[in-house]
Amino acid sequence: MTIIKDFFADKLHVMVFDTREAMGRMAGEQAAARIRELLAEKEEINIIFAAAPSQNETLETLVSAEGIDWTRVNAFHMDEYVGLDAAHPAGFRNYLKRTVFDRLPLGSVNLINGNAENPEEEARRYGQLLAEHPADICLLGVGENGHLAFNDPPVADFNDPVFAKVVKLEEKCRLQQVHDGCFEEIGQVPGYAITVTIPGLTEARSMFCSVPAVTKAEAVRDMLNGQVSERCPASILTTHPDAALYLDRDSASGLL
Repeated sequence: MTIIKDFFADKLHVMVFDTREAMGRMAGEQAAARIRELLAEKEEINIIFAAAPSQNETLETLVSAEGIDWTRVNAFHMDEYVGLDAAHPAGFRNYLKRTVFDRLPLGSVNLINGNAENPEEEARRYGQLLAEHPADICLLGVGENGHLAFNDPPVADFNDPVFAKVVKLEEKCRLQQVHDGCFEEIGQVPGYAITVTIPGLTEARSMFCSVPAVTKAEAVRDMLNGQVSERCPASILTTHPDAALYLDRDSASGLL
């Protein structure tokens, strides 16, 4: 695999690859190596997974990695739509079951219930679960509006006092779900979601962020421009002590 650019944006290690496949392969391999390191130190570890087509190559590489005792891994995910049919293929629980959770003998799988009778209470429950199981690794992406999980600019808070909350989705975020092929039109995309907050994500000891496609080029440019602000929530990654950003040629087009 060919790295065409390799640099740091403050503390964030940024790598640009010639293809999306090479990007995902490196992200998955480096995440797997970190998992092995942590399992050599601790009896069990906690991983937060993103659910989006942008993660396909990274997750496929990770699931295929050898030498990982998955029975000592507790799995979490970072967001779920409120009120979407529980069987809908675009549901993030269902995406992760297909790509990861049903393919590995994980120690535990901890799901956000977007169909809970009381979403606010469900967010509190999940936030408490994360507080009790501090994240060791977070595998994530960046939205077209610069969001992390569903922390869109209007609701992102770098100092959020909770680890999960109910949020209203910005229109640009909902349109991204159409661009990704998860829904046919914006009217089908739920307006609300339960999301892990920025502090809930960045507490992870190591973060592996995979961001392919030209539709993310503007967000990538904004997150690396030196201004750490909720206007581009992903910019917080530049301050994390152990985070890596993996780009393909298209998503890095504004940097090359």
